[in-house]
Amino acid sequence: QVQLVESGGGLVQAGGSLRLSCAASGRTNSNYFMGWFRQVPGKEREFVAAISSNGGNAGYADSVKGRFTISRDNAKVYLQLNSLKLGDTAVYYCAVGQTPPFYSGTYYSSEGARYHGWGQGTQVTVSS
Repeated sequence: QVQLVESGGGLVQAGGSLRLSCAASGRTNSNYFMGWFRQVPGKEREFVAAISSNGGNAGYADSVKGRFTISRDNAKVYLQLNSLKLGDTAVYYCAVGQTPPFYSGTYYSSEGARYHGWGQGTQVTVSS
């Protein structure tokens, strides 16, 4: 079983920046991709960003493209949040998924069902 612990959330004014971190431990290996999702009360969880196992390929939701940057360093994944907007307020979750057999290290997914491990979440609140 894999454990994920997020940190770095907080309260920030619109236009500001935050950096979220997530550390994976337990049953991990080098063949997993990682992602960030977010959720607000009453709404479904939504994809934010993901990065492949080799760190060479990443994808973003249209709503954050150009403002957020995902990166990873072995078993840690980061999400740099810039130019924050009120609509970015949410609980942010880190997740890990296993790269399917026969796929290269550039694989990642925006589908929550492809992830098998989730963190407890960290709150990001953007104020006006």
